[in-house]
Amino acid sequence: MKKFLKEWGLFLAIIIVVVLSRIFVWSLVVVDGHSMDPTLADRERMVIVKTSQINRFDIVVAKETNNGETKDIVKRVIGMPGDVIKFDHDQLTINNKIYKEPYLQNFQQQLKDGKLEKTYAAYPLTDALTSQSRNFFVSLAQNTKAFTVDSTGNPVFTVTVPNGQYFLLGDNRVVSQDSRAVGTFKRSAIIGEAKLRIWPLNKISLIN
Repeated sequence: MKKFLKEWGLFLAIIIVVVLSRIFVWSLVVVDGHSMDPTLADRERMVIVKTSQINRFDIVVAKETNNGETKDIVKRVIGMPGDVIKFDHDQLTINNKIYKEPYLQNFQQQLKDGKLEKTYAAYPLTDALTSQSRNFFVSLAQNTKAFTVDSTGNPVFTVTVPNGQYFLLGDNRVVSQDSRAVGTFKRSAIIGEAKLRIWPLNKISLIN
């Protein structure tokens, strides 16, 4: 046994540390869908850290339950517990302070230029994205009153985030299903913060 531990002890210790950290500290997640375009694209892979403190504008993975079905989603934290959030034709105000959202500029500009519908029309069909869904995306881009609207299509709306809850939105606001439709998220529903994109290889980078 002593000989075995001398020869293999360090290797086994490393394996144990990696396994335990994989369970309790970090995880690998695959982006499913287009709700975070163009920040994170469909099928990209990233590392999330489960022990991170959650702050405003972090990208997180959370468990969403809708119609009895639970799935992991990737969204951005917009509202912290107790926040009063207002959108007015794409201007974001939180607790009476105006915030810019530079991560939205690409698609916001495409919407203004009438090009966003063409971007949606070019999305490749997959098992998750049917031609019907893609056509629906195009229709949304053609008819939306702003890049960020509420679940009824209103470009002016206010949300008060309950204590202990978080308001999560996708960066691709026109098509994202998020807190506007399913409500806010408890802290326990947030699995972790996205820290590193590891796939595709030509896009390996830290996630801001």
